[in-house]
Amino acid sequence: MNYFQLKTRLTVQIPANLLTAALKGFLVLSAQALLAGSPTNIFDPAATPARSIFGLSMLVLSVTLAIFLIVGGLLLYALIRFRHRSSDSGHEPAQIYGSNQIELSWTVIPILIVVMLFLSTTRVIWQTEAAPKPASAVDVTVIGHQFWWEYRYPKLGVVTANELHIPISNPQKPSPAFLEMSSADVAHSFWIPRLAGKTDLIPNRVNTMWIDPPVAGLYLGQCAQYCGTQHAKMLLRVYAESPENFTAWVKQQQQPANSDLSGNPLAEEGRAIFLRNACTSCHTVSGTSATGRFGPDLTHLASRDTIASGPIENTPQNLRKWIDDPNIMKPGSLMPSMHLNDHDLDAITAYLAMLH
Repeated sequence: MNYFQLKTRLTVQIPANLLTAALKGFLVLSAQALLAGSPTNIFDPAATPARSIFGLSMLVLSVTLAIFLIVGGLLLYALIRFRHRSSDSGHEPAQIYGSNQIELSWTVIPILIVVMLFLSTTRVIWQTEAAPKPASAVDVTVIGHQFWWEYRYPKLGVVTANELHIPISNPQKPSPAFLEMSSADVAHSFWIPRLAGKTDLIPNRVNTMWIDPPVAGLYLGQCAQYCGTQHAKMLLRVYAESPENFTAWVKQQQQPANSDLSGNPLAEEGRAIFLRNACTSCHTVSGTSATGRFGPDLTHLASRDTIASGPIENTPQNLRKWIDDPNIMKPGSLMPSMHLNDHDLDAITAYLAMLH
């Protein structure tokens, strides 16, 4: 009996629902074991779009794993059952040509599988893209830069950078964040694996996505499109907060920069140095003459956990090193070294550390 005869006679009698459930359980447990504790675990969805993608992924993995096991099992069986033996006559076994059953099976079954996966994918895309926008939604404009993120809340009058704050979304009273995304320079890609799929940021084009985490916490992500030298350090930090904490954050961000520096002469001197240097050409500090838009808004810089779009902890020591020469900490950064002396560096650092 050759392989084609074997294929026409072999039948597998396993209930489809039992096989699917077993495969899904195996895939989920394996993925969770491999990625346990990962902050970017795609198998631990925390928002509606991510859960839809997770379900679709499990379906695709289950189908492809079933195909792999069936084909691999038949191949292994054929290799063992029809292996060469010393008693073989050496003649070629009988060949089968023009079998309609075999040809239909390897044509129709793959077509049905592809159509099923196509329809399932289309349904997920449609549900995600066509989701209605409730009146309580938070609007955020996301702009990708080399190599940092700009976030604007047009209805709230807030502008910040690199750390996105959103309220948690209660299923009984949903308040998802709807993001309108574009790029100021090259192509970027916004991806927080536990919240949603990847969405590209393209110059002169606006793409949209939405996220609705029901649990407060920090969700991490990454620019997923090569955008230049520091693509790998263009990180994403999304802070999902309770409605009360989010409201408090918005009120704090709406305030102008800290102007009372009377108790810190060094910081007051640093403000004067900051305003008379080229810093004002790139950065904004509300309530001052600094109105640059090329770099991140620094109005509340000291309230952020990180600098340089995520990879560096926001401490006075790191901030001083960053101001001195950003390319030492993040090669390829578009911020130039200002070549300040030690006193001016200390003064500007003291000023920026007061901008809560």
